[in-house]
Parts: sequence; C-alpha cells; structure tokens
Amino acid sequence: MTSRSRRWLLIGLIVALVFGLGWTFQRQAVQQQQAKESYALPTKFKQLKNGIMVFCYHRILENSWSTQTAKHLSNNSQLHEFNVPANQFEAQMAYLVKHHVKVISADTMTKMVRQKTPIKGKYVVLTFDDIDRTVIDHAVPIMRKYHLPFTAFVITGNTGMYREGSQMASWSQINAARSRDPQMTLGLHTHDLHHLNAQLQPVFMQPHALPRFKQDYHQSVQELLYHTGVQANSFAFPYGGGTTAINQFLSEQALSWVATLDSGIVTNETDLNATPRLIINQESWPSMSHWLTH
Repeated sequence: MTSRSRRWLLIGLIVALVFGLGWTFQRQAVQQQQAKESYALPTKFKQLKNGIMVFCYHRILENSWSTQTAKHLSNNSQLHEFNVPANQFEAQMAYLVKHHVKVISADTMTKMVRQKTPIKGKYVVLTFDDIDRTVIDHAVPIMRKYHLPFTAFVITGNTGMYREGSQMASWSQINAARSRDPQMTLGLHTHDLHHLNAQLQPVFMQPHALPRFKQDYHQSVQELLYHTGVQANSFAFPYGGGTTAINQFLSEQALSWVATLDSGIVTNETDLNATPRLIINQESWPSMSHWLTH
C-alpha cells in the first residue's frame, strides 16, 4: 500500500470515527431527553378558570447552527429542558401580547393573593432563574420591546462566572439591563449554594445544613444590596424546594414571596412562601398557552 493510500485510509477511518461518535452521542441524547420529566401543565390544574401562571425560564439561547449541533450531540439539560430558543421566546411573548394576556409584576401578584378574594381572570408572571448572559443578550431586549415586567433571580456569588456551560451575567451587565428596563426586578437565588453534592443532591438539603443556609442567605441579601442597591423581597429555591426548617426560616424573613418549582397555578389560597412556578420550554409551552387562551 502506498503512502497516499494509507493517508486516505487514515482520513476515512477518522471521518468514520467522528460520525460514529456523533451518532452515538446524538442517540444517547435523544433517549435521555425522551426519559426526561414532562413540564406540561398537570391535568388537575387544567380545569381552573382563573389564576396566575408564574413562568420560569432559564436559558434563552440563540437558535444558531452551533447551538443546534450542540443539542444533537449533548444531553446537557441547559440545552434542552432549560432552554427556549430566542426566536421561540419572542414568539411566546408576542403570543401573550396578541391574545391580551395580562402580564403582571410579582408585586402585583402578591397584592392580589393577599386580598384573599377570588382572583378573576388569567394572568402571567415572568421569572428567570440564574440570570446568565443569554437572558441579558436575548430575553431582556424582547421584554423591553413588549413592555413586560419580569423578575430575575440572581446567584449572587456566581455573577460573571461559568456554570454548567453557561456564563452568568456580571453585576455591571445586570445593572446596565436594569437601567434600560425599569420593569426588571431582582430576587435572590442563594449566594453560593446552587450546586449538588457527590450524590447529586442539593447541598443545602443535607442534614444539619440549616446554619450554612442561613449564613448564605444573609450574604446574598448583602451582596445584592451592595452591588445593585436592591433590598430583595423574593427568593427562588435552586432545584425547586427546601427542607421544612429552611421553609420556616424563609417565612421569618422580609420576603414577599418564595418561588418553588412545584407545578401549579396561583390562586387567592396560595401560600406565597411556597409559590408554584411552571418551567417553560418547547414541550411545555403548548399546554400553558392553551390554558391562557381557552
């Protein structure tokens, strides 16, 4: 075999290996995504005629070729169930506006619930967890375009850092976004407890973690106030919820509401210290939009 033949054989083997690995990763990604939990509106809430949906977004990635390729080759949750492509996100906001869905601020929601009178009509509160660069670059301009209020929950100890392949927004970027959009409010998402232990459990959910959580909470309050001048009145649990002791601690703080990831619709009977939210992605959106407009 000539050197040229060997070279072409080697190139062919490399190409076959690359395509083979890509096909394997893509197949694994599809299989794992199919096994993921559905975030569609639970059946028991579909019959409600009134209430407030609190939407929870995470990543708003540009719908580029590189993003599509990464999604096919990776099962990273930040690319799949926790991402809404920017063009689809704008379509969702346009849908709310077109159908005259009442998008209200979190403060308005808490006032409505505290009145203890039945809520009439259907409403939406928009929230974003973590506030990474994709929210600043892609979501905030769309919110400003449609004049929609929203709350962004900040991991105060992770600003400007990379987490799970995503770059968190820096304090200067957060403040710049707020200066351009007065309807943007900020909440807390812990200071440095948004991660899992070796057993893939939230670190603050461990036995005897309450003192650490308290210290982290107070630090997050101070950091947000120092960097933005905002005295936070809301908190969102990483991974969706906390222990009974943590819930009790938060209920004693100067908070108007605490956001969970328990699926549900807010009514006048909702406990604002355990406010349900709905994760929005490409699969869950149809059930949300259907409830809002039917």
